Amino acid sequence: MSHAIVIGAGMVGLATAWHLQERGVEVTVIDKEGVAAGSSWGNAGWLSPGKTIPLSHPSLWGYGPKALLDPDAALHVPARVDPTLWSFFARFMAHATTKSWDRTMAALTPIDKLALEGFDELTDGGIESWTRKSPFVVGFENEKQSQGFLGEVAGAVRHGQDVPFEPLENPRELAPMLSENVKVAYRLEGQRFFEPGPFMEALGQAFVQRGGTLRTGVEVTDVNSTRTPSVTLSTGEHLTADTVVIATGAWLPRLAAPLGVKVKVQAGRGYSFSVATDQPAEHPVYLPHARMACTPYQGRFRIAGTMEFKHADEPFDPGRITAIVNEARKLMTGVDLDARQDEWVGSRPVTPDGLPLIGATQVPNVYVAGGHGMWGMVLGPITGRLLADQITTGAIHPAITPFDPLR
Repeated sequence: MSHAIVIGAGMVGLATAWHLQERGVEVTVIDKEGVAAGSSWGNAGWLSPGKTIPLSHPSLWGYGPKALLDPDAALHVPARVDPTLWSFFARFMAHATTKSWDRTMAALTPIDKLALEGFDELTDGGIESWTRKSPFVVGFENEKQSQGFLGEVAGAVRHGQDVPFEPLENPRELAPMLSENVKVAYRLEGQRFFEPGPFMEALGQAFVQRGGTLRTGVEVTDVNSTRTPSVTLSTGEHLTADTVVIATGAWLPRLAAPLGVKVKVQAGRGYSFSVATDQPAEHPVYLPHARMACTPYQGRFRIAGTMEFKHADEPFDPGRITAIVNEARKLMTGVDLDARQDEWVGSRPVTPDGLPLIGATQVPNVYVAGGHGMWGMVLGPITGRLLADQITTGAIHPAITPFDPLR
């Protein structure tokens, strides 16, 4: 039996490990903290391929300069001398053109179409957790605000996605927590949501129950290969395997850059918290103009937002939570924003061109899986399946061909 080491116990890493097990591979997963310790735990839990679209959009040229001066803006880049950060941001903005958006959308569409199937494979295969079909409520203060969303939906449909939606006459019909300031809304169908934390715990437990080894609290400091791949741990240990997969999210370049993966990966940090609501929250709510994604979560309402370009290891910034709360006060009612729980920050791995990194490095039998930006949760299971196929058969599925890590 062959042996693989997967570095990273987030959605992408654990899904890859699970699918390698399905193909008869013995797997060890190593994570410096634990299951879902990166960006997998506190995100909005959206399984929404219809909204899995390029982050870098032409509208950023109008929004971005204003956001840099607005402390409450969802897009945040710290005003400081940081050549690495500003170099990434310049490359990211260079892709904010219609031509680039279309090129990226065309590359994402094939894997988007497979995404929900990836979750069905996990739950059908024994993962004791759920995903739930639900209409998403998409709200705006006025018609003008909705134009960007309608344009994005039209773009996704143009590239072959099915994104069914219709106007909602009364936004509060499905989302009673929306205030009277939300005057325009749409009902978006064909999507799902889940609770990320419990799902990840179930996936990790299933991996271990099927004979996988999960090592936490130890960091991989180096990956190399002579005859066989090996990893060096922070304890000084050296482990060898037939295959190594690097799935460390926003920290991926530390191990992957020396292996020929030169695409920049920047932490696009998202924040979230949960609140109680006067009336039960039953459906996800999206407020695009405020860049807020909200989801029912364990009897409460999780509110997530912000794209903060900082280094992945920087401390939690309470000001980002304040910025989300300030926006929420205008758009929500019957929501206890002063009794927040589960305040969290997670570093999403963003690439300049908006495409993930999935496939082989320059070093034989060492692979990477990451760079999904905001879409690591929805694309994680199908990424794991397609990469496991590549590792065990050598065949590269057309859906991941555009995501060559060596591009």
